[in-house]
Amino acid sequence: MSQPKLSHLAETLSGSEIVKLGNAISERIRNGEKIYNLTIGDFDPNVFPIPKELEELIIDAYRRHFTSYPAAEGVLDLRKSVAAFIKAWEGLEYEPAEIQIASGGRPLIYTLFKAIVDKQDKVIYGVPSWNNNHYVHMTDAQHCVIECTADNNFMPTVADVQKHIEGATLICICTPQNPTGTAMDKATLEGICDLVLQENARRGPDEKKCYLMFDQMYWTLTYGETVHYNPISLRPAMRDYTIFIDGISKVFAATGVRVGWALGPAAVIAKMKAILSHVGAWAPMAEQKAVAQYLPQTDAIRQYLTQFKSEISYRLEHIYQGFQALKARGYAVDAVAPQAAIYLTIQLNLTGKRTAEGNILATQSDVTSYILAEAKLAVVPFSAFGAGVNSPWYRLSVGTCKKEDIPELFEKLESALSKLQ
Repeated sequence: MSQPKLSHLAETLSGSEIVKLGNAISERIRNGEKIYNLTIGDFDPNVFPIPKELEELIIDAYRRHFTSYPAAEGVLDLRKSVAAFIKAWEGLEYEPAEIQIASGGRPLIYTLFKAIVDKQDKVIYGVPSWNNNHYVHMTDAQHCVIECTADNNFMPTVADVQKHIEGATLICICTPQNPTGTAMDKATLEGICDLVLQENARRGPDEKKCYLMFDQMYWTLTYGETVHYNPISLRPAMRDYTIFIDGISKVFAATGVRVGWALGPAAVIAKMKAILSHVGAWAPMAEQKAVAQYLPQTDAIRQYLTQFKSEISYRLEHIYQGFQALKARGYAVDAVAPQAAIYLTIQLNLTGKRTAEGNILATQSDVTSYILAEAKLAVVPFSAFGAGVNSPWYRLSVGTCKKEDIPELFEKLESALSKLQ
């Protein structure tokens, strides 16, 4: 039977390659196959549970029957708690009217695009990056794509942005970044902010301004000497043009709890609220009430983060060292030193190699399949994040990684690599 004709969006939009890959791996695991599944940017709750205090508050909120519709903008006590949390931890001051609550970052990004971006508006984003290409497609906007490289921590440079800034409507930056686990340096962020301010000063009073979507969902998860910077602290004038995307998903290993927030100019936030009121992607009432009570618990949060970050850092560092050891032994692999988030950027530069059976790994897809079949290692190619199909770089996520699996993982990986010629 032929497929029915649907909307242009439905016919042209592709689903999440990361979710598709993760689901396929999960099916193989359910069928009894031992796979080191380091694909999805999520957490195994048995390895990384949410904070106990937050868990108890959520349970208590349901027992107190907080099960009705929340306010479209988010319950007031949560927006006040978010304002106090951001002020205490980042020194940023936002009023409740400048804060929008939703069920995680996705609906906030979607409504921000719908509130700002019109058909054929220019949207600037680097690749690899998480889902910017899909959101630009969903708004029928103009893709201004920056091909980022390891030399710049896979972040767009000031010169890259400057090439596209004239007439642009939105710049998308995520730092620390999904998928690379790298962070934007201070000078680069300052330079991009200056470009935005100069461009907006050039535009007339009736022209749409250029906005910055600043996704900082991983901002608490930095390691070593890595520092997270934000536009407002560096350039206060950026307050009129910056919309933060943030929430509890990654900071508290609470991806399934679904509480996120956006911070930005009240006029933009009001339009996002209006759009969300039709979409209905609100965070559940009980979870909102619980998070409102948890965010002021500074000591509990610091204690949780100390342990949480230590465990994440251990995995990132040991896997990084494992790849460096393989590289030193002459294998065509590499990794970028861990900086932030729950991701490690690794390189599998194996195209053109011949397997023991005599098959050539002709494409990067062949490499991905070989590593999965022979090493039982599942990682996500950067091509799933908008990079070219021939990119040898991959995202490795440690949110489901057990420490005791790391030595065995590298034994299998080296065995697979040793069979290649």
